[in-house]
Amino acid sequence: MPNYINRTIEKLIEQMHGKFPAIMISGARQAGKSTVLQYIAAISRTEIKEVSLDDLNERDLAQTDPELFLRVHGTPLIIDEFQYAPGLLSYIKIAIDKARKDALFGSGKSAGTLYYLTGSQVFETIEGLTESLAGRIGIIDLHPLSMREICAKQEDIFVPDIQKLVSKSKVEYGGMLSLFERIFRGSYPELYRDRDMPLEVFFSSYVRTYIERDVRRIINIQDEPKFMKFISAMAARTGQEFNATDIAKDIEVSADTVSKWTSVLTNTYIIHLLQPHSNNNIARIIKRPKIYFMDTGLACYLTGYVSGETLMRSAYSGQIFETYVVSEIVKSYTNNGKDPKKHLYYYRDSNGKEIDLLVVNGDEIYPVEIKKSANPKKDAVKHFSLVDKFEMASPNGIVICLTEEVHALDKKNYMLPIEYI
Repeated sequence: MPNYINRTIEKLIEQMHGKFPAIMISGARQAGKSTVLQYIAAISRTEIKEVSLDDLNERDLAQTDPELFLRVHGTPLIIDEFQYAPGLLSYIKIAIDKARKDALFGSGKSAGTLYYLTGSQVFETIEGLTESLAGRIGIIDLHPLSMREICAKQEDIFVPDIQKLVSKSKVEYGGMLSLFERIFRGSYPELYRDRDMPLEVFFSSYVRTYIERDVRRIINIQDEPKFMKFISAMAARTGQEFNATDIAKDIEVSADTVSKWTSVLTNTYIIHLLQPHSNNNIARIIKRPKIYFMDTGLACYLTGYVSGETLMRSAYSGQIFETYVVSEIVKSYTNNGKDPKKHLYYYRDSNGKEIDLLVVNGDEIYPVEIKKSANPKKDAVKHFSLVDKFEMASPNGIVICLTEEVHALDKKNYMLPIEYI
């Protein structure tokens, strides 16, 4: 596969192979779920068959006679977009239990991994999986490409330990304009396989397909133009706190509708909601999450930007820069099989004191600020002492910015070039 970009989760799939009879990769449309499994199949010593439930004939068979569907295709088998036939899960469980029984009392041969599933919705998908295949399935989330994957650099979870960070290999952007062109382009694999693909054509088709196949399956949209206004309003607020009432006023729907639609965006991997960190020592913390689009190219399309240069010079540039940084850090966790919701938070209290990102690693906590500046001032870290309230060790803090080299701001805090994330 000469145009294939290797994904960090390949290592994770290899680790899970054979340990779980079924492996599920869930993520946004066009994130590369099917492609990574096709790559695994291509390099596997064992033939792995593949079927997509986007094929209406295959979908009909899977829905009307799931037992026959599984018997026809055999194992090991990749089932793409399996959420179209959730009834398959019960029959997959039967097949797995039969193979396990044979391994114990029959041939003695390990069942191995029998099924690889992909899906672009979390709602009924994960609920059905946990009920039907508990203890039998390993679940992996996949977002669009990270910059480290694009640049073929090793990708580990991002921990702001300055001593470890400076030993990482840097990615190269080639200047501020090149960085914003990258942010403007986004990270969907198709845009890197075909660099001549017009971005507007890709994203307009993406949004239309997303609404028709994912959104309509989850909720009954009475007013599609209002949903488009909603998703655009969310894109305009990326990097900001989620306030359902404010958004509802802008698009003239109820706050309950906004909350319901936000759940759709979250559970189809379009956005990540960064939660505030708190403990018993902090009584006046803001409890609203912050919105981050997981693809900056999609956010730029929805907000009407037409080029990386226009984006770089706009009032939107600071929040989209922050969105890019946070989304890359989130990917570093999911790509390595870690739940970002257990490690990544932010801080803001009712006095307006805020820290963009808090990274929790074991019993340590790291404050992080994100600045679209080449030379942030010392006041960028003025709230970092607030982490003392969490009663956790805090080895250092960092300011991720456009500086060219790592510089100390004081004895404990550092400026870090974006190339190190």
